[in-house]
Amino acid sequence: MELHKIEKLIEKYFEATTTVADEEMLKAYFSQDDIAPHLEQYSPLFNYLSKAKEERFTKQVPLKPRRDYLKWVSVAAIAIFMVGVYFYQPTPPPVTLADEYTPEEIESAKEALALLAMNFNKGTEQLYHLEEFEKTTNKFLTKNN
Repeated sequence: MELHKIEKLIEKYFEATTTVADEEMLKAYFSQDDIAPHLEQYSPLFNYLSKAKEERFTKQVPLKPRRDYLKWVSVAAIAIFMVGVYFYQPTPPPVTLADEYTPEEIESAKEALALLAMNFNKGTEQLYHLEEFEKTTNKFLTKNN
């Protein structure tokens, strides 16, 4: 085989662009005794690949069906489902204000809450005056110190 052609095939091999036929040519070249000295470093690689292809696993693999595991999982799932069905209590529909109180009682409660809000707002207005008083007092106290 041409040495130049083998070198190109090796480049293609390491770039992962070779075909199966190209790789067979490389294996055939490196399996012979007459290899170029500068290509001898690749010989173990291609010899290993051809030997590894012939290796076979000959031990017996024991295969056990895992059906016992699946049976217990299904039994547990059914038991959980049955407990859920037994303890299930549907929630009653939500109760609205119209169901509990008459329209007059609802209107009276709205008026009472509006009055409470108005008085609460008056109290917060007084806090504003208190904050202004505190600012002025702090200014006066810091000037004298």
